[in-house]
Amino acid sequence: MRAGPSQEEIRRQNLGALLRFVHVRGQISRAELTSELGLNRSTIGALTADLAGVGLVSEEAPRETGRAGRPSLVVRPSSDLVYAYAASVEVDRIRVARVGLGGVVLDQREAPRPRGEAIEAVRPIAEFVAQMALDVPPQARCIGAGIAVCGLVRREDGLVRLGPHLGWMDEPLGHALQDRLPDLLPQVAVGNVADLCALAEHTRGVAVGCANLIYVYGDVGVGAGIIAGGRRVTGHGGYGGEVGHMVVNPHGRPCGCGSRGCWETEIGEYALLRASGRDCSPGAPTGAEVVLSVVDAAARGDASAQTAVRQVGDWLGFGVANLVNIFNPELVIFGGTLRDVYLAAAAQVRSRLNSIGLPATREHVRLRTPKLGNDAALLGAAELAFEQLLADPLG
Repeated sequence: MRAGPSQEEIRRQNLGALLRFVHVRGQISRAELTSELGLNRSTIGALTADLAGVGLVSEEAPRETGRAGRPSLVVRPSSDLVYAYAASVEVDRIRVARVGLGGVVLDQREAPRPRGEAIEAVRPIAEFVAQMALDVPPQARCIGAGIAVCGLVRREDGLVRLGPHLGWMDEPLGHALQDRLPDLLPQVAVGNVADLCALAEHTRGVAVGCANLIYVYGDVGVGAGIIAGGRRVTGHGGYGGEVGHMVVNPHGRPCGCGSRGCWETEIGEYALLRASGRDCSPGAPTGAEVVLSVVDAAARGDASAQTAVRQVGDWLGFGVANLVNIFNPELVIFGGTLRDVYLAAAAQVRSRLNSIGLPATREHVRLRTPKLGNDAALLGAAELAFEQLLADPLG
């Protein structure tokens, strides 16, 4: 029989719980921490002192409160001095940010994504990290880096098994970046972009306080980040959430995965461009601006664009209804270029959901767009980088 946790193990767990709370909530008083964490005042005082001693938080007296008695100290995450780098590798661009503890974006850069193998994407990421490092205070501490990528990512080592719209297969993206900057990055974690967007919105976005949600992310491809019971659902190897390859139309168009009629062939960017009569040949321009041009044309009365938006909206609702029936979420979030499609076709999406979703699963579900916008992927990648620190602040 295993003995119960030792005092040191309990202390470390409490340190992690307190640091995570401050990381997510931002500045908070010791009194509020005492109430929220269910620990006594002396324990909270000892824990915050330990975290302050290693530079993870700071404590200071609050401004004038107008109340009698000694005010409770305010605890803040050391956002300027404890940070991670975050990168988002997208179909058409690469974005890199330096994100402080507490989810504060301190610096951000972007560039077009170089075509070719993952090593080509590593070069601009490494250059941006090196540039941003020049402006970091000498006493600051880098936790590592997180990368969000459009593709199937193996959880155990961050290998990008397949990035069909990036042209990647079995690419060791994280290892390649760490090898390039061993002195700057103590560790690099890699995750799927939809999964990390869901994590970010759940932590500090539209889904705060929501334990069951689906974040549907779209560009040329389609994926989903799924949180059930407050935990990410990533599957056995980390490949869960590939809803874009859920077959919805067996007699539909061939998909890049080798199947036919996958959901992304009906709601991805190429589907919208094809239905509106725009150029959707390989190499044709894609991205948010192109999708928005179709949506704007539909709003101005362009008949072909209106037909395209309705058609894609209908298929979007079809797939969402299936996901709602399977996972029974409280919230469905539409991100990436699907945000604009959803806003333009909300009526079609809800109509299809109401027609084929089970009443018990659909009646309370809310359909929303991201609160964090384009920053969701970067903030989610940063959360991935911070995970080890938050689990064991003194490790």
